[in-house]
Amino acid sequence: MSNFLVAALYKFVTLPDFEALQEPIQKACDDNGVKGTLLLASEGINGTVAGTEEGIRALLSFLHNMPEFRDLNHKESWAEEMPFLRMKVRLKKEIVTMGVPGTDPQKIVGTYVKPDEWNDLISDPDVVLVDTRNDYEVEIGTFKGAIDPKTTNFRDFPDWVQRNHNVLSKPKVAMFCTGGIRCEKSTAYMKEQGYEDVYHLEGGILKYLEEVPKEESLWEGECFVFDNRVSVKHGLEEGSYDQCYGCRWPITDDDKKSEHYIKGVCCPRCYKDTPEEKKQRSAERQKQIDLARERGEQHIAINMKEVRTLAQEKKIQEKKDQAIIDQNKATK
Repeated sequence: MSNFLVAALYKFVTLPDFEALQEPIQKACDDNGVKGTLLLASEGINGTVAGTEEGIRALLSFLHNMPEFRDLNHKESWAEEMPFLRMKVRLKKEIVTMGVPGTDPQKIVGTYVKPDEWNDLISDPDVVLVDTRNDYEVEIGTFKGAIDPKTTNFRDFPDWVQRNHNVLSKPKVAMFCTGGIRCEKSTAYMKEQGYEDVYHLEGGILKYLEEVPKEESLWEGECFVFDNRVSVKHGLEEGSYDQCYGCRWPITDDDKKSEHYIKGVCCPRCYKDTPEEKKQRSAERQKQIDLARERGEQHIAINMKEVRTLAQEKKIQEKKDQAIIDQNKATK
């Protein structure tokens, strides 16, 4: 039986005093035993939280009673275990970072397409279908016939568009992402660039998997989610993937059978590129996690400096890889 209700939510709305909302929203989450992450910025709110059904309902009621979030929509799914370790309400420049100043879905945005109308749209030969998610998300699932921009970060998407106008030359462009927020911003950007017939999946992949019967679905694989469930399937059931702590890519049971898989340390994808010092740190961290579990405790004292270092190392490597790709393209 699934014990925890997961709520994914976002809303683009002008919040001139968004900083003042941080403390009361954090308190409402803490008071109701809710965990996860919510982002606040001048352009709105975004995040995913989990808790008991009673706790989530209480939080949503609290948010709906705020004038700014009266019509806030959310998507629900269930998890057998709590998918988050802590609750954070963070202040950001953007609730989804694309890095293009002035792009505002409240002013201009693509055409919303309901999940039950999506299949007809993407089956149209005049439509080019683009997956706006990151490479590690696309790795485990996408819509049939979708183009994978192979971006490592949503910030890379505008550059991909500028380099691929020929790929986007069909009369219509359809785009999708996990919950819909990246597509609201990306379609706004596309419209600003002169693309007229731009569409996006309302509610994202999650809403599609929730509402469209599996036998009618054009979705192939599983959908990556940003919590401890790692992925979900049709009906928003928990998926089959785990995640490598070293590189953060989703991994399968077969990956875990590899001699290069070390739980909490590395997987076949990152084994060769992971420095020994980093492997030792990760192994010690995993040891502490295992000991905490044996005592019936949750190990949440993750070294945040280490986490930031891992993220920086990953970003540097991604830039190096992209430079090699660009160089190879230039020499062809």
